[in-house]
Amino acid sequence: MKKRSATVRLIVLAVVLCAALALFSFRLLDMQYIHAEQYRSEGQTDENPTVVIPAARGEILDRNGIPMAVNRESYNIVFDRAYMQYSDVNPVIERLITLLDSTGETYHDILPLLKTEPFDFTGDEEETARLIANLNLAHYANASNCYDNMIGAYDLQDYNKNRQTQRSIMGVRYTMAMKDFSIINPYTFAEDISIQTVQKIKEAGELLPGITVETGAVREYPMPEVAPYIIGSIGPIYAEEWETLKNEDYRLSSKVGKDGIEKELESYLRGKDGKKEIIQTEDENGKTITEEKIITEPENGNTVVLSLDSKLQKILQDELAAYVEMKKADRGQCSGGAIVVQDVRTGEILAAPTYPSYDMETYEKDYQSLVSDPDKPLFNRALSGIYPPGSTFKPCTALVGLQAGKITPDETILCNYRYDRIKDVDFYCMHADGNLNVTQAIARSCNIFFYEVGWRCGIDTLNQYTKQFGLGVKNGVEIGESAGVLAGREYRNSLDVSDELKAWNVGDTVQAAIGQSDNAFTPLQMSTYAATIANGGVRYQSHFVKEVKSYDMKKTVVEPYKEVMSTAGIDSEYFDIVKNGMLSVTTEGTASLLSHYPISIGGKTGTAQTGIKGEIENAVFIAFAPFENPEISVSIVIEHGGFGSSLTSLAEKIFNAYFFGAAYPDEQDTPEDTQTGGGAIPENDTQSSGGTTPENNTQPESDIFPGNNNQPSSDTQSGNDTVPEEDTQSSGDIPPEEDTQSNGGDPRQGELPADAGITARARRHSMTPTGSLTAKRRIF
Repeated sequence: MKKRSATVRLIVLAVVLCAALALFSFRLLDMQYIHAEQYRSEGQTDENPTVVIPAARGEILDRNGIPMAVNRESYNIVFDRAYMQYSDVNPVIERLITLLDSTGETYHDILPLLKTEPFDFTGDEEETARLIANLNLAHYANASNCYDNMIGAYDLQDYNKNRQTQRSIMGVRYTMAMKDFSIINPYTFAEDISIQTVQKIKEAGELLPGITVETGAVREYPMPEVAPYIIGSIGPIYAEEWETLKNEDYRLSSKVGKDGIEKELESYLRGKDGKKEIIQTEDENGKTITEEKIITEPENGNTVVLSLDSKLQKILQDELAAYVEMKKADRGQCSGGAIVVQDVRTGEILAAPTYPSYDMETYEKDYQSLVSDPDKPLFNRALSGIYPPGSTFKPCTALVGLQAGKITPDETILCNYRYDRIKDVDFYCMHADGNLNVTQAIARSCNIFFYEVGWRCGIDTLNQYTKQFGLGVKNGVEIGESAGVLAGREYRNSLDVSDELKAWNVGDTVQAAIGQSDNAFTPLQMSTYAATIANGGVRYQSHFVKEVKSYDMKKTVVEPYKEVMSTAGIDSEYFDIVKNGMLSVTTEGTASLLSHYPISIGGKTGTAQTGIKGEIENAVFIAFAPFENPEISVSIVIEHGGFGSSLTSLAEKIFNAYFFGAAYPDEQDTPEDTQTGGGAIPENDTQSSGGTTPENNTQPESDIFPGNNNQPSSDTQSGNDTVPEEDTQSSGDIPPEEDTQSNGGDPRQGELPADAGITARARRHSMTPTGSLTAKRRIF
């Protein structure tokens, strides 16, 4: 019985072995003959690694094709793991470090240990924590613990007698590890080396196995001081970004946009990397032969064409800087300012200088001083600074009153210096002008007239229309903007304050109607508002990007566009009336110093209180030109600049720069900004004396539409309706003699090339104006 059982087991085992042998034989036959080509191809794919071929980043040009961000061809030292043995890595790094030290060139080293003994931590807490975590050490590990750990990890024991060299190699090895150096991911050791260094590497030959010199691209900004906060910058991928970007075909060694257009247009500017296969075979002598096979060619990024006019931007930056510095020397409190110039027909932003600013070339070196500067040069005032508009808001109030039927074009309202509809609160005008219609009220900037219009409309009706002009709402610009603050119940209710302070009453409404209360808008919003008035009620999306072209400029990827964000919903006849009032401002009103200008201008000045006792008011001005057929809108805000009418000289220089390329041709004598015995009419922008009282809530208010849904901003000026008794009379808009500045000015052409756009504009107005990288390739 036992013998039979053993025989059965042997038979079963033999059958199993025969079946396995048959299956193996069939599999071998299939691989060698039946599907030989398929298996050969698959085996080769598994065996041969693929390497990325970086694509060139797209460039950024201004509207006239002038380069703003370009690629300059550079020479880079690259480690290619496919061409070197592991035992070669440290000796090769040592030789390269010695070579670059001798030429005074730098290489990448992100190890957060000092480069001199005792090699303590650099002080960067985030990078130190990352180092400790990467080495799998306890969180309390010190610099010595980390150093000793890396000696073993990177096989650096042979350098124990030369710790300085050991530290240098260690820094490179750590950086290589952080950049994921491998056979499929080459490592860039140094960038933008000199041709002399290239020659020395070539001469070293076999002493540097696996080292190649390749052409790459260095991002360069030809005009580093022109609109740096708009253009932006690129930089390495941070650890916190990698978790997202690794799923979007980025590599750890990639550089990405960090801010500005470089960041927001990243998807267009970045190219699509190619791939190549590394094929290694042995010849008859056993020597390894390495070849490369292109799998996919890289596709370069697209070219972004901006709406920005770089020459106009440069001129206005210089003019703004000169004006702010002049005011600062004169008054002391002036800390900065901004200008925005837009095309009223498209919403394109032609210039948006902010001051103070910075220079891209020295940005990294100056970063700490820029951050600590109390004047905030890193803050983009044009898009993110919010300021009370003051009397520049009055044209909006006029349009709302006309459309809502609260006033008629010919109706007059009596201005007798004091607004007495609201009891127990003093609301004043600078002057007693008698009976004024809406056009006259705009020209003379009468507070009483617009208090009354605001009272009749109510805050909700005012806000219903105000948002359609781009005030208190975002306007779609690509690189980020503040929504500003639209005064009203909804904003008050969003504040983390007591119910008493949240209360909204009719006194707040009449203050909002003259551009005070909680109202605070960006210079971009004010320019958009002026543009919407100029073109008859169409608010276009504000934008810096004109179009996107292919890298070679032969194909259009994104067409030029103008997107309508909203329409004002106001009859054209009312726009004509209000625009005529704004024309009167520049011919006989608060900005009459522009009356001599050869191109007609519609404008409105403003002298806006900051809400802080003792602070000089902000100077504000909005305008559009030419009046008959508007092309551009302009907004100017000067922090603590005083009277809005003092901005006429700066406004003139803006129009000179746009229409004529520099200063007004012929350099005719023009009036100064001082006024003696007449001249421009004083402005009414300041708030009334005293605060509103509970009784004010008994006045009728309109609740037809909800208020604006804006959240509080840290930049918001206080909407304080109370000023000290000594301020019961509004400051006029007559600038003191010390504010004198002559009109015109010298051309500030800088080193920019001739601008066909400005030249064409000068011809159109019958005036005489004054004054690509290929994909990366291996060198050897």
